[in-house]
Amino acid sequence: MANFERVIWIVLDSVGIGELPDAADYGDVGRTTLGHIAQSRPLKLPTLVRLGLANIAPLAHLTPVASPIGAYGKGVTHSPGKDTTTGHWEMAGIWLDQAFPTYPHGFPREVIAEFEKQIGRGTLGNKPASGTEIIKELGEEHVRTGKPIVYTSGDSVFQIAAHEDVVPITELYRMCEIARKLLDGPNRVGRVIARPFAGAPGHFVRRTRRHDYAVDPPKPMLFDVLAERGVPVFGIGKIHDIYNGRGVEKYVTTTGNAYGMAKLTAALNERKGGLIFCNLVDFDMLYGHRKDVEGFAKSLEEFDRLLDPFLALMIASDLLVITADHGCDPDPRWPTTDHSREYVPILAYSPGSGAGVNLGIRSTLADMGQTVAENFGGRIPHGKGFLEEITKNNAVCAR
Repeated sequence: MANFERVIWIVLDSVGIGELPDAADYGDVGRTTLGHIAQSRPLKLPTLVRLGLANIAPLAHLTPVASPIGAYGKGVTHSPGKDTTTGHWEMAGIWLDQAFPTYPHGFPREVIAEFEKQIGRGTLGNKPASGTEIIKELGEEHVRTGKPIVYTSGDSVFQIAAHEDVVPITELYRMCEIARKLLDGPNRVGRVIARPFAGAPGHFVRRTRRHDYAVDPPKPMLFDVLAERGVPVFGIGKIHDIYNGRGVEKYVTTTGNAYGMAKLTAALNERKGGLIFCNLVDFDMLYGHRKDVEGFAKSLEEFDRLLDPFLALMIASDLLVITADHGCDPDPRWPTTDHSREYVPILAYSPGSGAGVNLGIRSTLADMGQTVAENFGGRIPHGKGFLEEITKNNAVCAR
C-alpha cells in the first residue's frame, strides 16, 4: 500500500533560491532569483511562507514562521547544466555525465545547411536571442520570404519561429520533427521548440501552440518505475514534452499559470491516485527571460493566492511537493537573460504530516523523485528519499 495514495508535484519553472557552490563555472556568482525579487519590494506570499519558504533561506521582507505547516529544504542540481531538461530529468533520477550542448555563436553551418535542404527553404537568424526580440527583428522579413527563424539561447535549444499565416502550424511541427532527427550525436540538443507567432509587423505576438520535442530520456527513470507498478501519471503543462511522453498516461497543455492551477484543481476531483505532475512556466517564459522583476513578483503572488484554496482541497492521503528546476534571475544588474545555476526550494505538505520538518540541503534533485518512487513501492537509480522524514508522525501513512 502506498504511503500517500496521491502525489501532486508542482515545478515553479525558474524559481531558484540562491547560487550553487559551482555558480562561478556558469558565470552566475551572486545570482538569486527569489532573493533579488524579494529585495525589489515586499512580497505577499502568506501561503508559501506558512509552508516554510522563508525558512529555507533568508528572503528580504519575508519572516520565517516558528512552526511551518510543511517540510522545507533546498536541492542541488548534481548534473552539469541549468536548463529545463537537465532539472526535470534529474528529478526523475537521471544524472547527466555532461551538459547538453549550447550554441553561443549559433549552430554549425553544416547543421543549418542540412536542415534547410530537408525543409526545402532557407532560414533566418541562427543566433542566440530572446524569442520576443527576434520576431521583432526578423518577423517582417520572415513574412516576406517565408523563411523560418532559427534561434537558440543559453539553453540547449533549437527554436523555430514562424508566423501562423505564413507557415501553417502542421508545417512548423514537421520542421521541428526534421530538426529533432537531425540534431543527434555531438549536436544532440535537449529540446527542439516550435514557436508560432501571429499579428502584423510591429505587433507580432507569440501564440500558445508552442510544442517541445525533447530527447528521449535514458532508462530507467521515475515514470518507467511507476508504469511497472501500475501507477498512473498525469502531466500538466510541458511535462509530457520534457519526458518525450514516456510513462505519462494522460496530459494537458496549458496557456499560463492560472490555467495550470485550474487543471491541477480539476485533477484533484477527477484522479483519485497516482502522480499528478505540473510545470508552471510563466515565471520563466514571461518574466525571468524578459528581465521583468515586477512581473515575476506579481506572478509569484498570483500563485500564492491560487495555492491557498488548493491546499484546502487536499486530504490526509495526499502529498504535495513544490520545487523548481533551476533559476532565472531577472535582476537587471546581470545583463544576461539566461537561466542561473541555483539551489531550488523544496516544500512538502500533507494535512497532518511533515509539519516543521527541516529537510536540509539535498545533494541531488533526484531526492524528490526517489521520495515519489518509494511512496509507490519502487526505486530510481539516484537520490535519497525523504519519505520517512515526512511520514513518521502521520497516522494515515502509518496504518
